[in-house]
Amino acid sequence: MRIYTFNINGIKARFEALTRWLGEERPDVVLLQEIKTVDEGFPRQHFEDMGYRVETHGQKSFNGVAILSRLPLEDVSRGLSGDDGDEQARWIEATVMGEARAVKVVGLYLPNGNPAPGPKFDYKLGWMERMRARAAELLDSEEPVVLAGDYNVIPQPEDAAKPEAWLDDALFRPESRAAFRKILALGYYDAFRLKVQGPGQYSFWDYQAGAWERNNGIRIDHLLLSPQAADILEDVGIEKAERGRDKPSDHVPVWVQLLA
Repeated sequence: MRIYTFNINGIKARFEALTRWLGEERPDVVLLQEIKTVDEGFPRQHFEDMGYRVETHGQKSFNGVAILSRLPLEDVSRGLSGDDGDEQARWIEATVMGEARAVKVVGLYLPNGNPAPGPKFDYKLGWMERMRARAAELLDSEEPVVLAGDYNVIPQPEDAAKPEAWLDDALFRPESRAAFRKILALGYYDAFRLKVQGPGQYSFWDYQAGAWERNNGIRIDHLLLSPQAADILEDVGIEKAERGRDKPSDHVPVWVQLLA
């Protein structure tokens, strides 16, 4: 089972690019972020015609997450628990029924948090604490769990081409990185770092200042695995070439291959 996370930065803007990519790669499961549309505005029928089951948790013009799956989905739920007043569409869960076993997947779009310090940064840290609580609950199931998405967190200096440029940014502030480590400390594993070590591995390049041309990137799209998922991890990858294609997102797909 190959599971991708992909911040597409707008389903309308990236409709053709996403269609092409899906046709070429035929992924089993794709967890999308920043669809930037209400549920009714998502082109569900188009992707169903391509062979995908579609589940969305949308929001007008901002945020929004979705699951596209060629495998059966069960137990779909939307929204991160812990704050009934939070209306931002950033979290979706489902159980994917693989040939060998079921895998719980979460698609998430973690708040950016800038400017920091400030209310947006406080919201980010509060959201991460709610995420930590839910991630702990998911571990209790003792089944394979994949927490996949745009985390808006640069975990280590090696995850940025120029870490010194991010010192005051919410993505790299010590508080954000500490909150990320608290989730890992529950027993989750950064899937990519289980297989690939060292600098130069990025999933996001800004549209400005020639970031792509200079490879001035950061790694902020992550798939965290429960111990049961880590046990069946076969491979990982970052589809860097997608950033250089026509009308790309500023993020690229990142994937794990599980024996499921």
